Amino acid sequence: MKYILLVILSITLVLAEGFTLKSSDFGGQLAKVQEFNGFGCSGQNISPGLSWSGAPKGTKSFAVTLYDPDAPTGSGWWHWIVVNIPANVTLLPTGASGKAMPKGVLEIINDYGTAGFGGACPPKGDKPHRYIFTVYALDVEKLDVKGDTNDPVVGYYINAHTLSKASLISYYGRQ
Repeated sequence: MKYILLVILSITLVLAEGFTLKSSDFGGQLAKVQEFNGFGCSGQNISPGLSWSGAPKGTKSFAVTLYDPDAPTGSGWWHWIVVNIPANVTLLPTGASGKAMPKGVLEIINDYGTAGFGGACPPKGDKPHRYIFTVYALDVEKLDVKGDTNDPVVGYYINAHTLSKASLISYYGRQ
């Protein structure tokens, strides 16, 4: 029995390793184009293009988040939460937030208080912050949330239905 469980666990880990997230708009560093326009920042606030592949069998939808764990709030900062992305969609093009999202996709109100992408805006002089982009493969077609559902509740539903996830970490700082 132990051997069977070990084999199942190994197969699960190998399958999860094939799920990847990529962006041609940034590497290890975000750019001014992805900086927020407000809160003392003057960027263009354009959502980066993201693509993913290798979702596990049984994926019925995707969710995408952007989180800054280094924000000086005590709880981080949610910059972008996108849910109900159909299972046949594996790309959010550059600038899609608020304009070119696939039908049925829902952008949740971020910590700036707006629905959609809210770019990087760390305080001047802080060390560069980490910005974690994550795509989640979900086992349901739609999460039972609305655009104004608060972040912790949306996070709960995302995590309760996650089959696998893939992340990219980028950095951004202001002088």
